[in-house]
Amino acid sequence: MPELPEVQHVCESLAAHVLGKTVRSVRIYRPDVVRGLAQSAALLRGDRIANIMRHGKQIALVTSPTDAGRPCVCIHLGMSGSLQYRPTSSSRRLEPHTHVSWTFADSGRLLFIDPRRFGGIWTFPDRARLWTDRWQDLGPDALSITPKNLHQAFQHTSRCLKSALLDQRLIAGLGNIYVDELLFACRLHPLTRCNGLPKEHLTTLVRRMRRLLNRAIRSGGSTVRSYVNSNGREGRFQQQHHVYARAGLPCSACGCDLSSKVIAGRTTVFCGQCQRFVNGPLLI
Repeated sequence: MPELPEVQHVCESLAAHVLGKTVRSVRIYRPDVVRGLAQSAALLRGDRIANIMRHGKQIALVTSPTDAGRPCVCIHLGMSGSLQYRPTSSSRRLEPHTHVSWTFADSGRLLFIDPRRFGGIWTFPDRARLWTDRWQDLGPDALSITPKNLHQAFQHTSRCLKSALLDQRLIAGLGNIYVDELLFACRLHPLTRCNGLPKEHLTTLVRRMRRLLNRAIRSGGSTVRSYVNSNGREGRFQQQHHVYARAGLPCSACGCDLSSKVIAGRTTVFCGQCQRFVNGPLLI
């Protein structure tokens, strides 16, 4: 599933193509992927794209710079979804599994493609409703969260770090790839309990989280399976992974074989030598 760096890179690669452009028409090929009004007007027909917003792993196409009662659309890419821009000059056929297409006044098109249909599109009458109905239940964005936010999220849970960092209600944007990479960067064992984690470790966690995510964004994200940005280009950050999907291979720091364990329902890879418990393990 595309995580924060991949989604942010989609936003950045899309901005040059659609910002300031007016949606001339909308085609809905699979109405069941749209939650809310599955109508062209609700999907921005006749409106100008004023901004592309992101919170966690979700994207919003906003048609008004203020809450002026204009519609906006929220897009979640899910496991296999992508937003692909096709310029006026493109002669390519419509890709299989294209569920919605937006055609702009200059005839360029934006396609929402999702083979496995775990993603979706949500329509809202304005940006305020996007927040109250959908984004309000998400935690702070992983790029803007503070050590204080993290302390508030962790102090009342005895869950392990791997489980808590994956919880979008506590922190929005991280998934299996970047949680594994972050815990390795912090030399923290994934089964370390959240509550009681010293403040200095929370500060380090936030600082290295931002550094990791920004490095991944600059590299275009990680293409592990099918991820591409809006121009159809793959990411390069997978070449810098230290632990994700490398179980049994030597640790880049100490040379010991990396371990693998299912934690919070996700395959987790870590170095049992480098990554240590700080305040005791959560035994499962």
